[in-house]
Amino acid sequence: MKQYLRLLQYLKPYRLRIAEAVVCMIFTAAANLYMPWIIKDMIDKVLAEKDMATLNLICIGVIVIFFARGFFYYGQSYLISHVGQRIVLDIRNALFSKFQRLPIAYFDRHQTGEVMSYITNDVATVQNALVDKLIDIVTEGAIFIGSLVMMFMLDWRLSLMTLVTVPLVGVSMKVFGRMIRRSGAEIQSRLSDFTAMMQESLSAERVVKAFGRERYEIDRYYEQNEQTFAASMQNVRLTSILTPTIEFIAALAATALIWVGGKEVVDGRITAGTLVAFLTYAVNMSNPLKRLSRAYAGIQQALAGADRVFGILDMEEPISDRPGAILLPSAEGHVRVEDVTFSYKAGVPALSHVSLAAKPGQMIAFVGPSGAGKSTIANLIPRFYDVDSGAIFVDGHDIRDLTLESLRAQIGIVPQETMLFSTTVRENIRYGRLDATDEEIEAAARDANAHEFIMELPEGYDTQIGERGLMLSGGQRQRIAIARAILKDPKILILDEATSALDTESEKIVQAALDRLMIGRTAFVIAHRLSTIFGADQIYVIDHGTVREHGTHEELLAAKGLYAELYALQFKK
Repeated sequence: MKQYLRLLQYLKPYRLRIAEAVVCMIFTAAANLYMPWIIKDMIDKVLAEKDMATLNLICIGVIVIFFARGFFYYGQSYLISHVGQRIVLDIRNALFSKFQRLPIAYFDRHQTGEVMSYITNDVATVQNALVDKLIDIVTEGAIFIGSLVMMFMLDWRLSLMTLVTVPLVGVSMKVFGRMIRRSGAEIQSRLSDFTAMMQESLSAERVVKAFGRERYEIDRYYEQNEQTFAASMQNVRLTSILTPTIEFIAALAATALIWVGGKEVVDGRITAGTLVAFLTYAVNMSNPLKRLSRAYAGIQQALAGADRVFGILDMEEPISDRPGAILLPSAEGHVRVEDVTFSYKAGVPALSHVSLAAKPGQMIAFVGPSGAGKSTIANLIPRFYDVDSGAIFVDGHDIRDLTLESLRAQIGIVPQETMLFSTTVRENIRYGRLDATDEEIEAAARDANAHEFIMELPEGYDTQIGERGLMLSGGQRQRIAIARAILKDPKILILDEATSALDTESEKIVQAALDRLMIGRTAFVIAHRLSTIFGADQIYVIDHGTVREHGTHEELLAAKGLYAELYALQFKK
């Protein structure tokens, strides 16, 4: 109930439309409640007393009632669906915004498909609870209450007999509701795994085909699908048991009513029309009970999805602006890493007491074996992660005292694996600065040695480049990324092995663009090929999360340490 009430908080902005919908629901229910009374008048007045005037009124009444019922039914369906869709949109917006604010550490631990499942599958179940089931609850609840009132007007003794079944129904719904909710949570978990597996497999289609693993992926898909099916059928079994249980309780009550009511007609205490109308209302009351039980089961399943949604929305945001965080003005580019220790996993340090400094305009290179901690340092500067101890300063400011937006606005990153969006070349470059003009975009492309190949594309800058830019070569994608960074015009630049995956020809073109990009900026370069950092102002050799040595290329060669070993391995020929 607590979670459902929290869901209903999303209804507040739409109170007026909800009120209009409820009015329509009440009138729709009232139209249903009028029919048994018509049956009573037909038996007691038209048939018993041969009253033609009443028959004419009844016929006119039926036409008017059903016309009004159709009008109000349309109103309730449209209004509730409108509100439900708006609420789902609000929840999806809140979820997506939350994911944008969560730290990269969250995405390190969770697959993309799992994240997508929250926004698609889980929110879809919430939509079911807020739209379809809410209509059922209000409409059937109004019919139930209205039928009960009419029954008391007809015969209070029989009505009290009917109320005996309500506690039994309530207990049944409570017991089954708990089991259905647990089953719903299992379904959502299976759907999440299923979506994650499907996204992973489809995004790696080139690898699948390269290794001839189509059959293997199909079998994996079938297995996940079967597990989702099994979880769904468990839920179906529970909901299928709940409805006949409610029906059986209602049948027992109806049997008692028929016997007692029939005896009262025989004894002359009520008319036959009154009994028929009473039994019709009793049936009217039992049908809402069955529908309410199904709606209740659906809501319990939906609340399992709501639990997952609220679990995300309630997550702490460890990488966020501190109270009183200040804006970083136009940076000069002075960066200092002071005695920093950092762990991805508690107790396993990735960096241990690392210190280094970069002056404005300097090129600082990080070299060392794979897994030594080079990229970790680069990830800490834009505060993708927070240090465990120590501090990082930009222009004398602890980066934790700066707003994230102003800090990252001063930092440009060109990664090894370039991520482009499935839109045009122009829009991918413009991502560096959204208010850039077409002339500025083209100038950035020229500086990145990208203009010529872009103009050779079918539609030039307006060419759609496909998912992740797969219509372009690796070198072309990298030059687009460099153009994007140039357009941003950052004071601090991070190059994370930006040329390591390129062939020799592409590397020369890209390296020339990078050299142009680094002019006048503080640049941190993670180098795989040492030839790209011979001219660095300082080279830091990182090994097992610590700085083993640092200096210029010549100084490190003369020291005959780890750098000299790495140099000898690359240039021994």
